Amino acid sequence: MTKVFQKTKMLTDVPFHYCPGCTHGIIHRLVAECIEELGMEDKAVGVAPVGCAVFAYNYFNCDMMEAAHGRAPAVATGIKRTCPEDLVFTYQGDGDLASIGTAEIVHAAARGEKITTIFVNNAIYGMTGGQMAPTTLVGQVTTTSPYGRNAETQGLPVRMAEMLGTLDGAYYIERTSTHDVANVIKTKKAIKKAFEYQMQGKGFSMVEILSTCPTNWGLNPVEALDWLKENMIPQYPLGVTKEGK
Repeated sequence: MTKVFQKTKMLTDVPFHYCPGCTHGIIHRLVAECIEELGMEDKAVGVAPVGCAVFAYNYFNCDMMEAAHGRAPAVATGIKRTCPEDLVFTYQGDGDLASIGTAEIVHAAARGEKITTIFVNNAIYGMTGGQMAPTTLVGQVTTTSPYGRNAETQGLPVRMAEMLGTLDGAYYIERTSTHDVANVIKTKKAIKKAFEYQMQGKGFSMVEILSTCPTNWGLNPVEALDWLKENMIPQYPLGVTKEGK
């Protein structure tokens, strides 16, 4: 019998802890498949964040490090400089990367560190109770913005892909989404391209991936996918922000 599909070897058999409808699991699988397809199984090193993906080291079947909140790019920098032949990636949420870790990601990109960041943006703090994040949309209700984010008092959402795309050290920045099959396929292509650029010795790369948080958005999984498409994509347009020097 011909085998037409099998689970990637780069994911363990540990069940995911993510909420139903959360697309972290999809993104994990895409990252794992790309590592396997590139033949980097024995050379991949991931850095897990503080946030919903804090237990990512349980799921990826490669060497993993745990970083303090927001510090994954600094840890990845040390790993890559020590082992330049390795494929080094960080896996971070918007609270981790765009809030407490802003300085780390900005300066890693500015230095042109040859690492890849997988940035999962669901516009809210997921693990800690649904607080407002730097990426929360204007008018979006969270536990710390119960009347909706007010631009006058709480500022405007931060577009990380556009911001990092202005830095000379950044080589490849793209924003994708996980709200339907076509965009999941595009996300995988972007992740693989980012890894390939790192393997070619290019500068910093990041794939920002729009994701859902049904639990903290107060929606069911199907409604969350629709909400992402209708509300997040207008604020965070999909596509390549920067490619090449």
